[in-house]
Amino acid sequence: MASNNQGQARVFITGGASGLGRALAERFASAGYSVCIGDVNDERGAETLAVLQARTTAHYLHCDVQQEADLQAAADWLKQHWAGVDIVVNNAGVATAGAIDSFPMADWQWVMDINVLGVVRGCKVFTPLLREQGGGQLVNVASLAGIIHPPKMASYCATKAAVVALSESLSLELERDNIAVSVVCPAFFRTNLAESLRASDPSSTAMTQKLVNKAKVGAEEIAEKVYKGVQRRDFHILTHSDSKRFFMLKRLLPYKLYRHIMLKNTAGMMRAKG
Repeated sequence: MASNNQGQARVFITGGASGLGRALAERFASAGYSVCIGDVNDERGAETLAVLQARTTAHYLHCDVQQEADLQAAADWLKQHWAGVDIVVNNAGVATAGAIDSFPMADWQWVMDINVLGVVRGCKVFTPLLREQGGGQLVNVASLAGIIHPPKMASYCATKAAVVALSESLSLELERDNIAVSVVCPAFFRTNLAESLRASDPSSTAMTQKLVNKAKVGAEEIAEKVYKGVQRRDFHILTHSDSKRFFMLKRLLPYKLYRHIMLKNTAGMMRAKG
């Protein structure tokens, strides 16, 4: 693995100032990486940077994944100051929920621009740098919702499924360039994702907040599993044991039987009223 002029491996993380992004930044810092985080919240960025700098070489960049120029500026900074980057974590994302007939098209466009095109921009911008330096790794944060698709979450599921598909395509496309690709698919965990939530009705808001707040694990535990998966260069990084079970069920069962199981398990979501 390459390194900066201080002998450290290097990682860049979008959405790195809070939630899973911050937990990942701290985990990589603890492992001795130089850590550069990008975020749109400069106040949180400064707070996270102070924590990281107590452990390792670290830097913060204002980075809006809706702006390709911001990601290009990050790639240019890393090349100039750290001679490149080893791992790029496309983590920034937002949450949505709501029934198909009530979720506004403007919100569809918003979540697509961040959750899908934000990852696309990150991969597009950093691939030439990784190729130039002889390899590296792209880590795209999707969700279990990219594999298992419950009702009243069509917009969120669609974006995360797109990230899974993008990652699978790139894992083949970039194989000869020695660029590994991983896609992270966590189930719900305790984080601040609900802060960004756009929901079409109160019941969808309540449902999402309940799933997040009652999760058994937090961002730090997820970050540990993601870190280990990244080190192994796993393609699918599934962070929950029940996620692995549902993943296998979907792959192996006839769809009619799988659909019956999903209808039974999501009946409560369908009963919720707007």
